[in-house]
Amino acid sequence: MLGSIIIFLIVYLFIASEKIEKSVAAILGAVAVLATGLITFEQAVSSIDLNVIFLLIGMMTCVGILAETGFFEWVAISSAKASKGSAALILVMLLIITMVFSSFLDNVTTVILIVPVTILITQLLEIPTIPFLILEALASNIGGTATLIGDPPNIIIGSKANITFNDFIVNLAPCILVVGAVFIVISLFLLRKNLKVPAHIRSRVLQSYPSLALLDKRKMWASLFVFGLIFVGFFTHNITGLPPGVIALGGMGLMLLFCKSKSDSVLKSVEWDVILFFIGLFIVIGAMEHNGVINFLAKKIIELCGDNMLMACMLILWGSAVFSAILDNIPFVIAMTPLVQEMLKNLGLPTTGPHPLFWALALGACLGGNGTLIGASANVVTCKLGEKNGYKISFMKFLKWGFPLMVIQVLIAMVYMWFRYF
Repeated sequence: MLGSIIIFLIVYLFIASEKIEKSVAAILGAVAVLATGLITFEQAVSSIDLNVIFLLIGMMTCVGILAETGFFEWVAISSAKASKGSAALILVMLLIITMVFSSFLDNVTTVILIVPVTILITQLLEIPTIPFLILEALASNIGGTATLIGDPPNIIIGSKANITFNDFIVNLAPCILVVGAVFIVISLFLLRKNLKVPAHIRSRVLQSYPSLALLDKRKMWASLFVFGLIFVGFFTHNITGLPPGVIALGGMGLMLLFCKSKSDSVLKSVEWDVILFFIGLFIVIGAMEHNGVINFLAKKIIELCGDNMLMACMLILWGSAVFSAILDNIPFVIAMTPLVQEMLKNLGLPTTGPHPLFWALALGACLGGNGTLIGASANVVTCKLGEKNGYKISFMKFLKWGFPLMVIQVLIAMVYMWFRYF
């Protein structure tokens, strides 16, 4: 336990200080836990979430092909023109779209689609790009909390506790509506000084012709058709049994076929440093999970609860939020769900079906991902996409925006649970 904690803290320190690249820190950490015998090679491989890796590779490739057609430029110019150059309206539109998409798609997929459009819009209106990108990453985690399929922790909880899609909507969506509304208002307040667009830029936007941005309409329609098939696959994955990562890879193959793109050139659009970062981090956290660190922390939270259900919910909510901000929330939820079920069993309550303890775990784990850059996959992907386009988002910069907003969101969730269930 101690060895895996030390290596994780060293990796975390390098990521936070940015003395070396995040992907390099994660890979060296993975090599360290393997070299010291804290985890075997087979255990390390099994700790890598291939669903996330496949999803990233598939969607990055598909977005790269669609980007070649000028589609994102067309969307950016059209949106700016529809808002008449109002940066405040653009911000609200982008945050709402991100939250809605994230409710029904994977968070990573959502930011891969939204970030390129956002960068183009902010460049067009000459407004700060980095705050927009950070806020969109936070919005994706907020929206993903509302449904069973929106965020991986919810999928895990729903599967292990036999909770339906409708249960998540009924119990979590009302809370997320409030959290989302407050988040948008705070975002507008924080950026109030940066949302002023000069008149000459507004007139330039109003006189623009979005259609001129389209470079290859045939390829664009073929790409959008395949995206439609991918989204249908995401919506129906509970019926088909196909994981989102497999659906994304299938979509990538179809897009390469229909668009007649060269795979060797298109695969250059994949952010391979992001892929390496996730692989390394999965192995480092897998070592902590294998050596009982996460299980130990989860048990300590439950030991503090006793038989006080309100206190149990609040501890699980805040404990999940804090640990999900500094750890990957997927292994944490995997460790916590059976322990919550054991607690319910000791209290003589059903261990499956909707219960406030499960909602506390879901809200804490999903919203807690907003606390730091590595708290959620969407955060990392957003930052990497921004960095690729010349907008570097440091660990501390994200922390400055994300952590205070995360605390506000969890406070709202706490009040919601108190009024709704107690």
